[in-house]
Amino acid sequence: MDAKRIIKKVAVLGSGVMGSRIACHFANIGVQVLLLDIVPKDAPADKKSRNKIVDDALAFALKSNPSPIYLKSFAKRITTGNFEDDMPKIAECDWIIEVVVERLDIKQIVFETVEKFRKAGTLITSNTSGIPIHLMAEGRSDDFKQHFCGTHFFNPPRYLKLLEIIPTKDTLSSVTDFLMAYGEKFLGKTTVLAKDTPAFIGNRIGVFSIMNLLHYVDKTGMTVEEVDKLTGPVIGHPKSATFRTTDVVGLDTMIHVANGLYENAKDDEARESFKIPDFVTGMAKNNWLGSKTNQGFYKKEKVDGANQFFALDLKTLEYKPSQKVKFPSLETTKAVDSLKDRLKILFAAKDKAGEFYRSTFYELFAYSSNRIPEISDELYKIDAAMNAGFGWEMGPFEKWDALGVADTVKAMEESGNKPAQWVYDMLASGAQSFYKVENGKRLYYDIPSKTYKIIPGTEQFILLDNIRPTHTIWKNSGTTITDIGDGIINLEFHTKMNTIGGEVIEGINKAITFAEASYKGLVISNEGANFSAGANVGMIFMLAVDQEFDELNMVIKAFQNTMMRVRYSSIPVVVAPHQMALGGGCEICLHADKVVAHAETYMGLVEFGVGLIPGGGGTKEFALRLSDDLQEGDIETNNFRDRFLTIGQAKVSTSAYEAFDFGYLKKGRDAIVVSQNRLLAEAKQHCLQMADEGYVQPVPRTDIRVLGKQALGLGYVGANTMYSGNYISEHDVKISQKLAYVLAGGDLSQPTTVSEDYLLGLEREAFVALCTERKTLERIQSILTGGKILRN
Repeated sequence: MDAKRIIKKVAVLGSGVMGSRIACHFANIGVQVLLLDIVPKDAPADKKSRNKIVDDALAFALKSNPSPIYLKSFAKRITTGNFEDDMPKIAECDWIIEVVVERLDIKQIVFETVEKFRKAGTLITSNTSGIPIHLMAEGRSDDFKQHFCGTHFFNPPRYLKLLEIIPTKDTLSSVTDFLMAYGEKFLGKTTVLAKDTPAFIGNRIGVFSIMNLLHYVDKTGMTVEEVDKLTGPVIGHPKSATFRTTDVVGLDTMIHVANGLYENAKDDEARESFKIPDFVTGMAKNNWLGSKTNQGFYKKEKVDGANQFFALDLKTLEYKPSQKVKFPSLETTKAVDSLKDRLKILFAAKDKAGEFYRSTFYELFAYSSNRIPEISDELYKIDAAMNAGFGWEMGPFEKWDALGVADTVKAMEESGNKPAQWVYDMLASGAQSFYKVENGKRLYYDIPSKTYKIIPGTEQFILLDNIRPTHTIWKNSGTTITDIGDGIINLEFHTKMNTIGGEVIEGINKAITFAEASYKGLVISNEGANFSAGANVGMIFMLAVDQEFDELNMVIKAFQNTMMRVRYSSIPVVVAPHQMALGGGCEICLHADKVVAHAETYMGLVEFGVGLIPGGGGTKEFALRLSDDLQEGDIETNNFRDRFLTIGQAKVSTSAYEAFDFGYLKKGRDAIVVSQNRLLAEAKQHCLQMADEGYVQPVPRTDIRVLGKQALGLGYVGANTMYSGNYISEHDVKISQKLAYVLAGGDLSQPTTVSEDYLLGLEREAFVALCTERKTLERIQSILTGGKILRN
């Protein structure tokens, strides 16, 4: 990356759905943003009126859910303005991003104005999703053309990882290299270098996949529910699958991209696939566009006071109550955790599902192979685009690899879906797969050289899937300990939802033992969908139902002891969470020497929702942190109330930054990483630094100041007030009183200094006592059987 180029301020031209959210994501990473849009027609002369469009758009974006901003205060980094009054301010910006309406003539007018004020050398890019990049730069100066390219963000920009970089023949290679590196490292994106071809890479493959599927459905009569059942998590695709995703994106958007591909990809052998099926045309005529019009392939209505979901019958275009569907082959894969193994079973199935997978994916495999070298010279870019832009766990070539390339080619030939010649050449060269792992690095098959090469930009990543096969030093059914080099080991969980039970407790203790004996430090991280959904409540439920309370007490004590070992081991322990870090997952973070969190970490002590309080040291830790924050005066009870409500309301951060505000992360100690691919490498470096600087084993705390009855009364009064106002149930009051008792250090007559061990005893006693309550067991059962929080 160009070390001399620094991005301090970005101008975003256009404040629509994409523009306002791109502006928010740059604000997320600390960049100052100038967001501009047009002046309303016949607007009065005052600034507020002239900025109404941009101000309203930004306000709407900030209120949207999910939020485009990590923390509400970050929005202060965005300054708004309009094209007529404020365009000269772009001279102060290091990067100008155009995000106006998708019309070439309008974009060219904007760029003509930009050139009047832009300083030489400033980056200038377009967020177009399909307009040829080279056409937009026609008539511009050489300096403009050299610093111009496409930067195609996917919506929503904060959450979808794909950023396609599309240079023209005039774009300087240094500009392209900078954007590729900056997008990955600072914006947290999977940056994919794309050619200036229709719809680039992600939408070319993704829209083909959807359109081809629509034609298959039109031909076979499969239902909306059947297709979404087959194209969701079972094959590593998002839960929204195909039709729910189309409803969210908007049917009009899909039609627009498909029409553009039909018009512009005239040499595409599958061009007819981009023709719009009659039932889709009918939906568009009825304005059934999805979420934006409150109905599309699905709709929701109130029936007898309750929400009922309806699915569209694609033959009659009438809505019918949504049906649950089952396929024999899917039933056989329920216990198969490995996606690779699951795909082999599904593609070999003899039922309707198997036929669906073979037909649609063999066509996708052939189509993807034929797009090389048209849209990309390298196959890994197609997989990267589908994974990051469409949320697939495995892209087309990765799925093909899982099924076996040579065997799948034979099956494709039999079904009339012969792949591109380079696939045959690859097999003839002796290469049997599109990818392989060597020395902990993932390599892809390079078509021109017929050799395997490391995927560019991944050299600095530490990915457990790549190093686990050769660097595992110990494992049990729920954890694996891996040597990640330089004297640091990593512990990963791989239980269902990465929940914490006996096998994880054993793994944590074993990892600390290994590290203390032979290594410099320990990192706890994993590459699952979530870091950890918390303790194994199923085990707690069984012990409580069987009234094995002595054993339950021992289980909770073992959890507490393990958390204390994390805190007081002789080596540094760094925890690197991502996505959900709830309950016990949060408690592990609370006890680490340092947390290096992915920006998209949703952290919280949520035990209250199942009728419990945090029992793995979480309540104790909040009492300890309260003590550290305490000052003389009224601030004591204010701080107590804040900590009490954080647990009592089961607050979950919407980002790692908000976790600081909730007290889950510590300012000045913990760190945040925006690029998830870099998370483990960053955590390792922090752990290594702590070890090399002379890590000193901490001593258990005996100086924790608790407030006793002073705070206990506050907790009791607050709970009773909420109960009187019908905000909480009688059982919520009981849980609140237990929580207040532990946080206050018991019913001590005056503020007193206590030890961690004392507080852990109170915490454990309260936890086990709540497990004897019928209503707590009902809450746990509701979560286990239906995944729903019960308020009884």
